[in-house]
Amino acid sequence: MGRTRALDLAMNPFDLTIRNGTIATAESTFKADIGVSEGKITAVATQLEAGSHDIDATDRLVLPGGIDSHCHVEQLSGSGVMTADDFYSATVSAAFGGTTTIIPFAAQHRGMALPQVVADYHACAGPKAVIDYGFHLIVSDPTETALTVDLPALIAQGYTSFKVYMTYDKLKLDDFQMLDVLDTASNHGALVMVHAENNDMIKWIAQRLLARGHGAPKFHAVSHDPLAESEATNRIIAMSRLIDTPVLIVHVSGIEAVNTIRAAQTLGARVYGETCPQYLFLTADDIDRPGLEGAMFCCSPPPRDEASQEAVWAGLANGTFQVFSSDHAPYRYDASGKLPKGDKTVFKDMANGVPGIELRLPLLFSEGVGKGRLTLNQFVALTATNHARMYGLDYRKGTIAVGQDADIAIWDPQRQTTITAADLHDNVGYTPYEGRTICGWPETVINRGRVVVADRKLQVERGSGMFLSRRTPGPLAQSRTPTPKKQLFKNLVAKGTR
Repeated sequence: MGRTRALDLAMNPFDLTIRNGTIATAESTFKADIGVSEGKITAVATQLEAGSHDIDATDRLVLPGGIDSHCHVEQLSGSGVMTADDFYSATVSAAFGGTTTIIPFAAQHRGMALPQVVADYHACAGPKAVIDYGFHLIVSDPTETALTVDLPALIAQGYTSFKVYMTYDKLKLDDFQMLDVLDTASNHGALVMVHAENNDMIKWIAQRLLARGHGAPKFHAVSHDPLAESEATNRIIAMSRLIDTPVLIVHVSGIEAVNTIRAAQTLGARVYGETCPQYLFLTADDIDRPGLEGAMFCCSPPPRDEASQEAVWAGLANGTFQVFSSDHAPYRYDASGKLPKGDKTVFKDMANGVPGIELRLPLLFSEGVGKGRLTLNQFVALTATNHARMYGLDYRKGTIAVGQDADIAIWDPQRQTTITAADLHDNVGYTPYEGRTICGWPETVINRGRVVVADRKLQVERGSGMFLSRRTPGPLAQSRTPTPKKQLFKNLVAKGTR
């Protein structure tokens, strides 16, 4: 440490202080000040002296910066449609909503080598991101090389989670491939995220709807029957249990899928769940709009009914769901996204997905914490702490404690906001939550000690975010030693191949 820096520390030990606020973590809520030095939290105590930059958080909540571990950014869909948001617009939008870390997907399409996919994605992210980021992988082509060489090498480099699909013809894996991927993940310390819907059930229904002239957006929800989700959910749980490998089932929407996950967890299966804003705040009725307007609400799985909404709320409160993500899949309402065939577009042509990266936290805070459905500590766990634990970032992200990155969102819990697309910072052009009034918003957002958002303005330059190499995810870090069942399974397999 140079002499000038040593003198500065002697006079003022903190680069930044946040004082007089109410801090909340996943475990507790308390009054204290925070001192930050060189991007890290170095003190959490009462009555700290003001730092070089001092923020008065009187009457404010001081929460960990959000982690959005499921968002699609600058990514080609399986049908070749590019998302509306690149790494700049997506991370700016995320920051204005209180999120300081995102984990989008480096997506492999068939015939692509995973190392090149990752290299190309870095070239997109590095010059643009304004907050921190990691990458999941999407695995759609689990060749022998991918399973035995590329995936183990990438996992060792910190890409410790990947997503697989049970639907979409160009992305889905069959059950045999799925078991191979689960086994590879378990052996090398990665977590598998699963889009669980029965592809053939959806195709069968869709073909019959279209043959009868039913192409309107509302029939997207009809074709994605809740049974397609619950069947696939049950099937991936069975595969996970067969070889005793944890899985995270993402964007869960339907009451039967919620109940299936809960039942498996009760039996002791290592099954985890994620849900998203669209399953709390939208229903299938939103897709039933004049003309093609319902396309703006089409995502997979689709929003369900009010009973499913209540089941999802209950799952957030009772621990069925560990994480609450946006599944931000931003496609514009034009020929570049939702309407590739103009007014001739039918539901099978539409890009699947809705935007939500900026509104994920404010919506859940307002309707969850504000209306007594969730405690403030549950909110922190579901939006930050559990993401860090689930995906191997808890060594530096997800809570407010000495030694952690200074990723902090200072909330005005009383701020009333009427949502309009014009006020958001993504590049989508619409929001499915237009006109909804919510209470509570993050007014100052800090990432690694850098004030990213303040006074409703962006305070940092593009490309100032940092790539995060992740450790073995929490569900696997708990025990890398094979369980008795998994060891028995491996022994039987070994005997059978002699």
